[in-house]
Amino acid sequence: MPFATIDDLEAALRGASYLSDRGLSTALFLSLALEKPLLLEGEAGVGKTEAAKALAAGTSARLIRLQCYEGLDSAHAVYEWNYSRQLLHIRAAQEGTVSEQELFGPDFLIRRPLLEAIESTEPIVLLIDEIDRADDEFEAFLLEVLSDFQITIPEIGTVTARRRPAVILTSNRTRELHDALKRRCLFHWIDHPTLEREIEIVALRVPGIPERLATQAAAFVQGLRQLDLAKPPGVAETIDWARALDALGHSELDARTVEETLGSVLKYHEDFAAVRDEALVSLVEEARSVAAVS
Repeated sequence: MPFATIDDLEAALRGASYLSDRGLSTALFLSLALEKPLLLEGEAGVGKTEAAKALAAGTSARLIRLQCYEGLDSAHAVYEWNYSRQLLHIRAAQEGTVSEQELFGPDFLIRRPLLEAIESTEPIVLLIDEIDRADDEFEAFLLEVLSDFQITIPEIGTVTARRRPAVILTSNRTRELHDALKRRCLFHWIDHPTLEREIEIVALRVPGIPERLATQAAAFVQGLRQLDLAKPPGVAETIDWARALDALGHSELDARTVEETLGSVLKYHEDFAAVRDEALVSLVEEARSVAAVS
């Protein structure tokens, strides 16, 4: 157990430039203490993946990331056989230059993220990212890994973790996950941060940014989230936008600056159309007024 208290964990995450609220810190702490996977859900861009990265950095562990997608199978997630090496071995055996041996043994495995994490003896944070994008069949396959930290390879047998990795699963809820998977995990929902917390995050992730600009950028994005947008911006977009504004040498927002850089925040044409003219000016004025009283 790398942390004695939740406060220690929060300090380690902050050292990795990640600000965690108490609920998330507690969930991460318990996941490590109980050696149980943690399922993080929330809108895209709220910091689910970054939480796993920060946990790895804060615990000096190696991050192994499995990016999920439709059609993901065991050959890409767990292992596959090195058929080229097997073929070469067969030819060498026929020529008498090597001895016969089991062709379906550990030496002929190509290890993918899940098997690599299970077999590792060093500290590992296994990130199973966007599990909701994978198929039901792969989600069902994960049950053995998440409950027993083991993987069954038919030709070899069961491989059990000698040192359990810390496991973080993320989901944007593009589909509902099955109860069987949820029962094997602790759960935490990450919401968009408060304005005060978002300002802190921007200041931490964009060192040297003027305080006034950080406040205005966070306040403007908070205003955007109140609109009926196809894709409300997450904290990741706030950080990207703040970096862009700072790189351009701006010290505060104005309507022209926002219009020129809005592509760092919004990603859909329909959303650009919703934030124009009076709506844009109103959001800028509101953000500037928030900064003025902060």
